[in-house]
Amino acid sequence: MTIEDQQTDIDKIRQQYDFLPYPESDIELLPANPELLFIHSLTTPYYLRYQKVVNTKDKIILDAGCGSGMQALVLALANPGAKIIGVDISEKSIELARQRFAYHQFNNAEFYACSLDDIQSLGYQFDYINCDEVLYLLPNPGEMLQKFQSLLTPDGIIRANLHNYYQRIEYYRNQELFKFLNILDNESTENAIEVVKETVESLKDNIRMRAYYQDFQNVKLKSSDPTSKAKKMDEWVMVNYLLRGDKGYNFNQLFDFLELANLDFLSMVNWRHWDIAELFQEPNNLPLFWQLGLESATEAEKLHLFELMQPIHRLMDFWCVQKNEQTFPLSPINWERDLLLNCLVHLHPVLQIAAIKSNVLTAISQRQEFEFSKYIKLPTLTTVTVDSTLIACLLPLWDSPQPFMKLVNRWLTIQPLSPDTLEPKTEEQGILEVSELLTKLETFSYILLEQT
Repeated sequence: MTIEDQQTDIDKIRQQYDFLPYPESDIELLPANPELLFIHSLTTPYYLRYQKVVNTKDKIILDAGCGSGMQALVLALANPGAKIIGVDISEKSIELARQRFAYHQFNNAEFYACSLDDIQSLGYQFDYINCDEVLYLLPNPGEMLQKFQSLLTPDGIIRANLHNYYQRIEYYRNQELFKFLNILDNESTENAIEVVKETVESLKDNIRMRAYYQDFQNVKLKSSDPTSKAKKMDEWVMVNYLLRGDKGYNFNQLFDFLELANLDFLSMVNWRHWDIAELFQEPNNLPLFWQLGLESATEAEKLHLFELMQPIHRLMDFWCVQKNEQTFPLSPINWERDLLLNCLVHLHPVLQIAAIKSNVLTAISQRQEFEFSKYIKLPTLTTVTVDSTLIACLLPLWDSPQPFMKLVNRWLTIQPLSPDTLEPKTEEQGILEVSELLTKLETFSYILLEQT
């Protein structure tokens, strides 16, 4: 692709998002869903990499391709005290982002209508870079990751994503059709959307292009407001049938881009949902060929095998970090005893809200199980619950971090006797029971264990 062609694509993308700023959502909407905050909290990937709980006050966060500012607002909510820098090529989108932040009275933010290539001129180094639903539109994702790497602090983290080619192949074929018809070159974005809708709606029901269209209409459009439904339909048509620059990639290419940018892969954002062992009927009893093969496979190879076997995820959504000599920390389940006994126990900050604490108190008073996965499902494939006595042990975490042994002493006060013998529990029994609870919840990042 020539430089002129690349500029034409950028201009067309800008026109599309000036016409339909993304995401289409009311300025008044405050996205405070705990799972959404969990994804956008710097705490989540920072703990995965460094096993420390980061203080987000005064951190500088870039939302690269911020659109109308909805995710920038989520970043502000999920990272208290951080400064948010939003950049997008669409002036209309930037205008909406500024209005959104003004409405919600978030003042520690700046928004710029400019190309991602010009971010360096802003003069910031970033602790966290969020580049959501953008990288796959760019001519060379590896080069953009290189630019991000140069703007990252030494312990900074990048979250980005690419469209998965195998999952999205049907849409690329549809896009090819409308490119062949020169729809976007000969029509305005508004007219092009109408041509696509008219085309698909006139097809027979058994035509595959129509099936995807109908699925979205029937399943995704839940709003009863006709205007809102029409906008969402137009937005969906644009990003799936008419999106300029949209390309799909596989994991081999993703890891090549990271190598080019001198970045280390950290984790998939929805890491539990990329576990290839879970594709088998008995994940803990794999066929010998697969058991031996996966033991020696790299992370990139496992992810590539998953996308070939089960291409269900539209996005390859990942975190990456600067390459350095620091080793990845051991899971707390493998810690030596002294490390565990002297650690500081945190509740993930997005769970530390009054409404959830109220539900914990209700579970305790009514002797009910408390379900962590009700609030954050992303890190688990199953329901994660804790019984009422155990959640009572963790109650102080809703107020502040607690030393491990303080929770052990609380647990021995709540349940001082062994249920089977009615003998007083020893301190060692308390340590074992609390450590089992905490390491279970730490696996899902609901509880964070920090060495002191």
